[in-house]
This record gives sequence, structure tokens and C-alpha cells, in this order.
Amino acid sequence: MSVETITLGCRLNFAESDTIARTAPPGEDWIVVNSCAVTNEAVRQTRQAIRRAHRERPSANILVTGCAAELDRSSFEMMDGVSRVVGNANKLNSLAANDVIAPAGFHGHVRSFVAVQTGCDHRCTFCSIWQARGPSHSLPFELIRDAVAREIDRGAKEIVLTGVDITDYEGGIGRLCQRLLASEPRLDRLRLSSLDGVEMDDALFELIAGEPRLLPYFHLSLQAGDDLILKRMKRRHSRADAVRTVARIKAARPDATIGADLIAGFPTETEGMALNSLKLLDDCDVVAAHIFPFSPRPNTPAARMPQLPRELVKARAARLRDAAAERRSRWLHSLVGSVQRVLIESDGKGHADNFAPVTVAEAVRGATGLARITGNDADHLTAVWA
Repeated sequence: MSVETITLGCRLNFAESDTIARTAPPGEDWIVVNSCAVTNEAVRQTRQAIRRAHRERPSANILVTGCAAELDRSSFEMMDGVSRVVGNANKLNSLAANDVIAPAGFHGHVRSFVAVQTGCDHRCTFCSIWQARGPSHSLPFELIRDAVAREIDRGAKEIVLTGVDITDYEGGIGRLCQRLLASEPRLDRLRLSSLDGVEMDDALFELIAGEPRLLPYFHLSLQAGDDLILKRMKRRHSRADAVRTVARIKAARPDATIGADLIAGFPTETEGMALNSLKLLDDCDVVAAHIFPFSPRPNTPAARMPQLPRELVKARAARLRDAAAERRSRWLHSLVGSVQRVLIESDGKGHADNFAPVTVAEAVRGATGLARITGNDADHLTAVWA
């Protein structure tokens, strides 16, 4: 079977898409569109991808799955070219009756994503993903361990644990990491996807402090820097909690770098509240920010709150992005002259342990080693092997 995957959204989707493609039996011609519903723009891009796929390969069967398909199945079923719509619960066996497995992979890259859980038990007022993914469900350790081993066998040099809310993993994400690192000696590079700071367990902080195989980049789901907005979002942390979490990470591992998700223009946000989020970039030393203009999702409490004008939302998102880009530029410039451990992913390009993007001239895919940073070209560092 010729299976092409078109994936939108989160790393969990990428792991699932790769698993669907790899486990499909030979036969018909399929295009799998794994959709995202985190914002209205993500849903629009999903529909655009389906239309483009049908236009470019009209004879192919199109299967639509993922969160957008889960939340609005009938509208996707009516789209031209769509042969099948499958919800999240059945997506892994949408083309084949698979054994129970942990979704893993990323199109054969040397960095591979392995799912450890899905779903969410929390009810942030802006989010519809819990409706699409259901309650939190942790995969058994044995499935995760076997998936990690398979990805290493396939050539993966770095494993990224992913899911909807990985810090909600049953028994603790830190304990899971400890067991994985102990059971798989070939696992030299372990990275974590987005973390909820209030759920980071003591075992994880022990690893941050003393385990070099756990890579020192931590992406936090902060969302806002104002306490009243955080309360209206129904987040479970305060601004001070976020700052303390970052301070604890940095105390445990001084070379740790911080990424963050932030939403601009949440309903009722005043200019002062927006500035509190802006200042959070400095207070949490964020060097990699994902900025989202607030998007009212259907059937969520935030969609029923007093909305800000769209132009104001866009302007505040742009201001946050500009400030984040300036901080990131300064951080990358500060790395020039340093020596960083780097994994090359393709065409001489890769990432340092701190997730700084690095290009090493003439380096081959999968190469790892120490590289001396020689320059900063836009948003990319240049380097030579040390």
C-alpha cells in the first residue's frame, strides 16, 4: 500500500501518523490526513490540506482522522475526495487491525517521538482537545519500552516522549524516565515534549540535576503571565508558581533552557494583563516561545466570555512574538564561541542538547558530537566539529 501522511498539530499526531503508515498492509493507495483542532486556524489548514491532496492525487483514497475529525466528523465526511473519517480512538488501526502498540516515529528521522499517554483530565476553558482525545490514559511501561527499542533499532538517536499531557503519566513522568533509562542502555538522548509545571514530580527534578542523558530543554505550558487570566483559563498554577518552577529547573541544572506556550488576547485581557504575560518571557528566561492568538473554540467556556477585537488580539500576539524573537536572538548570539553537543538530523542541520538549531558543514545525518559554535545566521547557529 502506498500511504502518504499529512500531519497537522502536535508531536503525538506525528507519532501516530508514522505508526499508521508503517503498519498498513499492501494494497490500495491512501492519503492519511491527521488533523488538529487546537485553534480555528488549525482546522482551516486541515481542510485546505484535504482539498490540496484531492486536487493533486484525485485517484487516491483520503482518510481523515485526528482531533478536528473527532469534533466535527460530518463536515469532513462531506468533503470531496474523503473516503473515510476515523476518530482518535480507532486511528491506529484505521488501515490495519494492529496489535496494541505505542505510537512512535517521525518519518524516519534520527529524532523519534514515542507516545506515553493521550487524553486530558483537565478542563482549561480555552481548550477542546479533552473533548477530542477523552480522559487521560497512560500507556503501559512495557509498550513504551518496546517502542523506544524499536525506534532505536530503526536508527533513532534521540527519543522524545510525547502525549497530550505527559506530566499526568500514571506514577509520574520522572519515574517513567528513570525506568526507561535503566532498561535501555542504548538510549543516549531522551527529550521531553510540553510539560505542565504543577505536575513535574520529584523524580523528574532528580533526573534534571543528575542525568546527562535527559536533555536540558524544557518546554512549559504557561499560557499566560497574569493571575486573573490564568484563573479564567482554569489553569492550575499562578504566575509565581511558573517562576518558581523555572528557578527550580535552573537550580538543578544551570545550563537548562526554557520554552513556553503563551496565548495572547484571551477574553477580558486588559493591557496590564497582557504586559504581565510579556514580562513573563524575562521572568522565566524563555528562549523558545510558541505564541498563539486566542481562538474561540466551539463549546468551550472561553468562547462565551467577552471577546477582544480580533485586531487587538493579533497585535498583542505580534508584540509577544517580537519580544520572544528578540530574546531568542540574544540567546543564540550568546552561544557563539561555546562548544555544544549536537545531533545532526539532515543536510548538516540539527540541534544542540539545549535545542538551539545548529548547522555543521558537511556533517552527515545521524552524526553526534561536540561542535564549536562559530556564528549566528538569522535563527540558526553555524558550527564546526570541535
